[in-house]
Amino acid sequence: MVLFGSIVNAVGIIVGTIIGLLLRKIPDQMKQTVMIAIGLSVVVLGIDMALKSDNFFIVIVSLVVGTIVGEWLRIEDYLHRIGNALELKIGKSQSGNIAQGFVTATLIFVVGAMAIVGALDSGLRQDHSVLLTKSMIDGFTSIVLASTLGIGVLFSALPVFLYQGGIALFANVIHQFLSDSLLNLLIAELTATGGVLILAIGINMLGIKQIKVANLLPSILVVTIIVLFQYHY
Repeated sequence: MVLFGSIVNAVGIIVGTIIGLLLRKIPDQMKQTVMIAIGLSVVVLGIDMALKSDNFFIVIVSLVVGTIVGEWLRIEDYLHRIGNALELKIGKSQSGNIAQGFVTATLIFVVGAMAIVGALDSGLRQDHSVLLTKSMIDGFTSIVLASTLGIGVLFSALPVFLYQGGIALFANVIHQFLSDSLLNLLIAELTATGGVLILAIGINMLGIKQIKVANLLPSILVVTIIVLFQYHY
């Protein structure tokens, strides 16, 4: 089943969020310290991923072009509108800042090497081990995020499922057209580009500077196009 890993990942986020909501009485100081610890970990992970590139110039071009597209489309504003709409339906007073929780969790869970590589493994080889591991990590992270940011974290399960499931289905269809060398090159540059986005998320979590990370997401598509073009021409 191609979508098995993606389904388990989404369920893990939902379960983690529910547990986190039940633990909201955790002292604020402890929550803040834990969030800082997660933020530092995310920064280190982002740097490690970014260094996986074989040609960082491709990553830079992809980020620049992708950011221009993202700013034009105002992706971050769109995600916040979705979160705010959910907030109006549920009520901010009883659920926390849904928009912030939704956007933060979505970006943390979607942007990363494990999401891309795991989904590709599910689609290409029917191997769900990476996504199952990611499910455990995301489940634990969602506990902490939900205890701090509220129920908005739960709604991130849907875009995570759609994103990873879409990659898995796409990979399952086109794997017969891609050579192993092209696939390895594509994964390396996608990982590096995703690493920069992960680093930006960590900076946001640490409160150093607020970056509209969602507006950088088109760079993932741009790097794919560049790698495919470079490989064939």
